[in-house]
Amino acid sequence: MVYLNGNFIAKNKASISVMDRGFLFGDGVYEVIPVYQGKIFRLTEHLDRLQNSLDSIQITNPYSHDEWQSILTKLSGLSSALDQSLYLQITRGADTQRKHNFDTLTPTVYIETSPLIAKTKSQLENGFSAMTREDIRWHRCDIKATSLLANILYAQEAKQHQVEEMILSRNHQITEGATSNVFMLKDNTLFTHPTGPNILSGITRDLVINSAKACKLNVQETPFSLDDIQQADGLWISSSTREIMPITLLDDQPINQGVIHPAWSCVFDYYQQLKND
Repeated sequence: MVYLNGNFIAKNKASISVMDRGFLFGDGVYEVIPVYQGKIFRLTEHLDRLQNSLDSIQITNPYSHDEWQSILTKLSGLSSALDQSLYLQITRGADTQRKHNFDTLTPTVYIETSPLIAKTKSQLENGFSAMTREDIRWHRCDIKATSLLANILYAQEAKQHQVEEMILSRNHQITEGATSNVFMLKDNTLFTHPTGPNILSGITRDLVINSAKACKLNVQETPFSLDDIQQADGLWISSSTREIMPITLLDDQPINQGVIHPAWSCVFDYYQQLKND
């Protein structure tokens, strides 16, 4: 079952107009919200980020906080999985003709849920590989927009090279991953790119920062370079589906001699506690 414009229907019965601006232009925004043990995780934070994205592209939020909660709770309850990933998308809606500018339209709202199967700690302790690429995306990466062609191409390249992620840099500074935020550990300090138009500030990113502080790490939201990473004690990526994943090989070069720093274990464990709060 999925939710589409006020109705809970079978996924194979859901359809939108060919004139929907999301279909024609990628004119819309999205959110991904985890559900753990049947409980929607950090709903307020996700809805706040959704509102920021909607405001940035001038779409009126079709629902109140309580209405979103009711819809998402009902949809997640229709799934047999206790841990889920809720994907919701709002486009500007369908117009009568294809044109680049827009009038006030009725937004299209689509939501689906899928099982969320997180990797275990023992699986993560194997470490993962990544590659680096120049960040060619636009300068409003803080908007969680559905127009993700550059990210898709990066993710496909990662798949073709059999690595977990593409880590991106702009002006020699690491921004984020194609589908993740990036952290570097050096001398008991965790570094990550500051919030702003060059990255999407993830909810998981904020929880990693909180977990790091709980583990007595210093945290600096400041840019760092690929040269810095080569001398790092650790490199991690985070997202709602990956949680906190250690990268031990970057561009075929080992990070910290391929050894995961013990600080990662502490941060991972504290993050798991936050999930159950």
